[in-house]
Amino acid sequence: MHLRGLSTRRQTWVATVTTGIVAAGLMSAPAADARPVPEPPPTTMSVKSPPGGANVRVLIFHGSAAAGDESPLVNAGIEAIEKIGLSGPADRRFKVEATKDASVFTDGTRLGRFNAIVFLTGGGDVLDPEQEAGLEAYMEAGGGFVGIHDAARAEPYSEWFTGLVGARPAAGGPANVQRAVVEVGDRRHPATKELPVQWKRPDKWLNWAKNPSGNVHTVARVRESTYQPGSSTANGWDHPVSWCRDYDGGRSFYTGMGGTVSSYDESDFRTHLRGALLWTARLVQADCTATITGNYKAERLTQPNQPGQNDQIGEPHGLVTAPDGRVLYIGRGGADSSQPVITDWNNPDIGKGKGEIHVYDPRTKKVTLAGALTVFGNKGGGDELIKVEEGLLGIELDPRFEENGWVYLHYTPHARINRDTRMAERRVSRFTLDLATSKLDLGSEKVLLKWPVQIHSCCHAGGGMAWDSKGNLYIATGDNNSSRFSDGYSGNNPEPNHKGVSFADARRTAGNTNNLNGKILRIHPEPDGTYTLPEGNLFTGRETDEGGGKTRGEIYVMGVRNPARIFVDKTTDILYAGWVGPDASAPSTTWGPAKYDTFAVITQAGNRGWPYCMGNKQPYRDRNLPDPTKPLGWYDCDHPKNESPNNDGLVNLPPVTGNNIWYSPQGGAPDFPRDANGVPSYKQEESTYLLPWLKGGGQAAMNGPVYRYDAVSATSDVKWPAYWDGKWFVGDFYDADQPRNAVITDPKTHGDGGLPVHSESLKKIVPIGNDGIKNLMDWKFGPDGALYVLDYGRGFFTSDAKSALWRVTYTGGAPTAAADQLARGTQ
Repeated sequence: MHLRGLSTRRQTWVATVTTGIVAAGLMSAPAADARPVPEPPPTTMSVKSPPGGANVRVLIFHGSAAAGDESPLVNAGIEAIEKIGLSGPADRRFKVEATKDASVFTDGTRLGRFNAIVFLTGGGDVLDPEQEAGLEAYMEAGGGFVGIHDAARAEPYSEWFTGLVGARPAAGGPANVQRAVVEVGDRRHPATKELPVQWKRPDKWLNWAKNPSGNVHTVARVRESTYQPGSSTANGWDHPVSWCRDYDGGRSFYTGMGGTVSSYDESDFRTHLRGALLWTARLVQADCTATITGNYKAERLTQPNQPGQNDQIGEPHGLVTAPDGRVLYIGRGGADSSQPVITDWNNPDIGKGKGEIHVYDPRTKKVTLAGALTVFGNKGGGDELIKVEEGLLGIELDPRFEENGWVYLHYTPHARINRDTRMAERRVSRFTLDLATSKLDLGSEKVLLKWPVQIHSCCHAGGGMAWDSKGNLYIATGDNNSSRFSDGYSGNNPEPNHKGVSFADARRTAGNTNNLNGKILRIHPEPDGTYTLPEGNLFTGRETDEGGGKTRGEIYVMGVRNPARIFVDKTTDILYAGWVGPDASAPSTTWGPAKYDTFAVITQAGNRGWPYCMGNKQPYRDRNLPDPTKPLGWYDCDHPKNESPNNDGLVNLPPVTGNNIWYSPQGGAPDFPRDANGVPSYKQEESTYLLPWLKGGGQAAMNGPVYRYDAVSATSDVKWPAYWDGKWFVGDFYDADQPRNAVITDPKTHGDGGLPVHSESLKKIVPIGNDGIKNLMDWKFGPDGALYVLDYGRGFFTSDAKSALWRVTYTGGAPTAAADQLARGTQ
């Protein structure tokens, strides 16, 4: 039995509080007394723990403080819940009792018969202090609570009841019925797993005085762009509408829907209520902790480097997790800021740096410097003709790493630079790591693939690598061009060159079918250190078009600018990629879109547009010799042509596939009206933003993983919960309005550039700010289900005291109710 005295967290009836509550628009609130109402003398009430039993009962309380006739919502709600209780599998049925008599909350014996209580109330003070104490005792005994719509207006003076429902409505929200889209982000909870991800329905939509996200587990949000939420109290893109949490010993579920009689006739809304009732009544388990930000712990794993050394970390540039839990992470090649850099091309040591591989061992919590490659990558910052982004760019482990210790590194060896032509060799090589000592055998190198890159100018080296389930290795390469010579728009200026090699024309690289830069390559490494080409790449390398010899069979995706991070979901073998865009701060009616950083779901080989088109197939303007400052025609995204004098590939290119996420300094997914030829107006005043949850400025897209709950250790006590399964993590180097989100895409449309259908912020879980993970450089889940993250640090082209490897773990516990507390035994 559960004995409960009256809580000290009682209602305080003071005029100032009442004024604030009435101003907030809480309906039917009683008038306030100028003096505090004294607490009643303490009483005790015995409530069975947990309340209810196998003969499951649900109490509907519909008391109201309002005068006049009862709301028609009451009868509609009671009838719907009664039908829910009588339908479905026999072991999921329950009995329903309805009352408006609040004295039930002071009858411990009667109250203890109910597995769950539904508040189908209007606003105002519907319980006296002793009755609210009874409800509190019921929850502490392990009871279940479901609040529907106006239940959020009940008990307006009670802090405890505010916590129970999760949020209070704001004043001035819309009062009319409007059709809107509900984004159902929780694909596991019994209240939402059978609902469409995009659920279109009419209702009266409440705005919240304080957004509960992060304090409750939000299972569904309403998309404000699909209705008129009111300008003064709207909650923005993150507008929760249904949520749950374990509260004060029990289980609480609230939905802001159900504000119309017709809601209760909807089969999907009844499905929603059914799942909420099954969980709160202890008929099924559910996780209502997964998005509560206090249930995650971010821990820095590495210490600052010793002065003048990179003993803990280099200039962070990528990580990979091993099956045994070790984390291997690389430094690009920038030296400690105390070390000199050489930028003089007459000096044989120009740009010489150390591309370091460190290993963090979770068993010892120690870092080992596994090895260092001598790379071209250390020229410091400055102008694009001075700085460099080459170096050690990517790392992956062989699928049989536990047996062979093979490590694949994507890098630019210093020994292969030509200081006269200012060309270098990029390569992907295989090395062997001693699994016992975590030391890399530099003499074991097997060069799989190599290709030329220009190094006269910075930037855009790419570097990410990933495996699919068939043993194919994906390699992301940047377009290897300067963005200085096209005013930050399309990188298509053919004129600047060094000794005949263009360094400002991405049609030579990313837009060229015969060049491996600005691509995502796909090869199948063989045990002898060679590779073969899998079926399904964009080209075979044997095409006879336009005379033949104008394609490379390694190309899987062309038309990408700087794809630093890629990920392959081995459950589906779908490729996820992100790349950094150019530098224009605003769209131009002459040249085209502003800088767009981009994320894409890539289901098959294709052309992603750069430097011809960006975003959802928004074209740039062509330019060419003899005067590249003069605009020519707009590129045709469906029939792009490479007419650059620097092109040695095909002229006629594959059609451009639109991308899923793009963002500029103005906002997420900018779009414009288009003319008869499909060319956007590019007038900023005519723009719309299709993804309101992100925005650029300073921006550098950092693609993340797709979480797979079943792929990590079943016994791990730190793994992220199943709620995140199938969600795609997208982020940015910067941490202001830029994305750090988990999104859901629609499998029916995501391969063709369909927009995400749901997004939620991770910024309070993967913490932002100077003392958090401010400058995100890479993030991947380990075999323990924890998220491992690299913070680049606060400088550029170097490491500093904030450069670090972090781990973000889940501490929220198991789903509830506990298996031994389920009303009818295990599920």
